[in-house]
Amino acid sequence: MRNHSVVSEFILLGLSADPQIQALLFVLFLVIYLLTLMGNLLLLLVIRADSHLHTPMYFFLGQLSFLDLCHSSVTVPKLLENLLSEKKTISVEGCLAQVFFVFATGGTESCLLTVMAYDRYVAISSPLLYGQMMNRQLCMGLVWGSWSLAFLDALINILVALNLDFCEAQNIHHFSCELPSLYPLSCSDVSASFTALLCSSLLHFFGNFLLIFFSYVRILSTILNISSTTGRSKAFSTCSSHLTAVIFFYGSGLLRYLMPNSGSTQELIFSLQYSVVTPMLNPLIYSLKNKEVKAAVRRILRKCV
Repeated sequence: MRNHSVVSEFILLGLSADPQIQALLFVLFLVIYLLTLMGNLLLLLVIRADSHLHTPMYFFLGQLSFLDLCHSSVTVPKLLENLLSEKKTISVEGCLAQVFFVFATGGTESCLLTVMAYDRYVAISSPLLYGQMMNRQLCMGLVWGSWSLAFLDALINILVALNLDFCEAQNIHHFSCELPSLYPLSCSDVSASFTALLCSSLLHFFGNFLLIFFSYVRILSTILNISSTTGRSKAFSTCSSHLTAVIFFYGSGLLRYLMPNSGSTQELIFSLQYSVVTPMLNPLIYSLKNKEVKAAVRRILRKCV
């Protein structure tokens, strides 16, 4: 059996080498992470506690909040640790594990956003049959299917990446481990891993993006056929939160993976957007722009106070 990795650990160069800037960044990202945990946990609690929110839309929203907790927790704790420590290292095994879970949680979120787009289409096009069509069995199947497809995609990519050899280079010009960042460090052929990554990106992320796009084309055509202005406004409002979440997630994610891997400032900003900032913003987007969630919070506060 040959040794697959001469290098036992990588060095995450992170966002800055200045100790003062690192201290400021630590406080900033700690606050963001705590807000992410608090916002998503509170949204989960509100959805579970209020019976008015026991509908398919809020079932999927609860799954999205749980997923944001997982996705943020994959990268942010290690980022915070590296901002405080002088030795900013991560083992090869730990790095590949982080790559796997970034793929799995990010892929599941991509699928879940697609499922939520379909849910909004059914709610607007067939409001009278909505509860019958989006029954609990179908909702559970769609969620489990999203998790299974994303974990299968992550498993395929990581199994191919395990064959990469790392011999001398250790510096990763990033704050976390992402598969494109490992290719310049490998002293073996990366074509198989790159091909697997390209195929999964096209089939999984671009495929889901196209499904969301076609869902919104159908939604838009349905809304334009509504005669009353009030009805159109109400239909648009039910989609605005989801559409905002899609723009934040796909906008930054696609730009990050379309850019060449260079460790540039723009690349780091896009990575921070979809892995750190978006999980914090999602609860705010769905709370501030959703009358039903705000009403549920008021009902819970009345019961408590």
